[in-house]
Amino acid sequence: MKYSTPYLLYPVNHNLERAIASSLILLDDETLQLASPDRSVPVADNFLFTRGNFEQHTFSGNVYEPLRHALEASATEELRKQEPLAWADTQNRLGNILAAIGQQMHDAEIFQKAVESFTLALEELSQQDSPLEWAATQANLATALQALGRLESDAKVLNKAVDAYTAALLVFTKKDTPEEWKLIMLQLGMTFHEHGKVLKGNRQFQKAVVAFKNAIPELDADNYPVELAAAHNNCGAVLHNLAESEENPERFEEALRSYETAWKVCMEQQRPVHLSVLCRVNKASARNELAELTSDAVLAEEVADDIEIIMECFPHALQPLCVKHCEAQLNLAKKLANASAA
Repeated sequence: MKYSTPYLLYPVNHNLERAIASSLILLDDETLQLASPDRSVPVADNFLFTRGNFEQHTFSGNVYEPLRHALEASATEELRKQEPLAWADTQNRLGNILAAIGQQMHDAEIFQKAVESFTLALEELSQQDSPLEWAATQANLATALQALGRLESDAKVLNKAVDAYTAALLVFTKKDTPEEWKLIMLQLGMTFHEHGKVLKGNRQFQKAVVAFKNAIPELDADNYPVELAAAHNNCGAVLHNLAESEENPERFEEALRSYETAWKVCMEQQRPVHLSVLCRVNKASARNELAELTSDAVLAEEVADDIEIIMECFPHALQPLCVKHCEAQLNLAKKLANASAA
């Protein structure tokens, strides 16, 4: 089974941003200047919230390597003996920085180093003595494993990510820590989705849908607009793949409703325009497959019109590969419409 690849939206990684902010004190004044992003020329970034789980928007990526070296130098065995919790915190911050570098470079080895840092931190943390720090580290570990498993399409790594998120949920409960709980549910849904694609198993897709539906009611549009849009869009992506697997028109309809809701959230909350466009592209692609499955020429014509509108009205909001995707979808829609008409 070959699944389509709808565009996913990724939530803001506050843990990464906090790791950077709290580590800047380790840099000298000259190096510290690297942390400030260049905002002198306002350029629309059509990749925001689409790069992956270790994207951040507050600091420049140029600061990653200096921070990596500074944190590695400060994580000494002497610090571990004298202040094990401070050492664990240093390893936690280092893990987030390494994962950001790994994502930037698409480098599995660096992701693995991030995993090792989080694992080392857990050696000095326990659920009993420092539950919040332990759970936060489990969540960081899970996110790094999710990114590594996604990069390498590795089911075992993705399964470890699920286990780490599940461990974090032993402490981060809906009642006591709702903030952490809902964000982990969102990430858990994304992990189950990727796991299902690798295993080609509907059971994992169904678990992903449950996780997203658990998160969605807890994410209000005013305070969590990107996370809410991501939850709806990414749930649509799971339902989209599940519909392909089952060849089920009703599943496609569910996916379409999720994509539509994600689009509305992006529009109403005035998120960057490319996010709403990507939701529309996902919806058009799913409608195209539904038209093909049901041999619906009228629907295919509607899809062709919708894609033409997207390409004509939002060329500035489309990534180059997305343009190619839209062109392919447009050709397919026209082919379906002509074939049915003939």
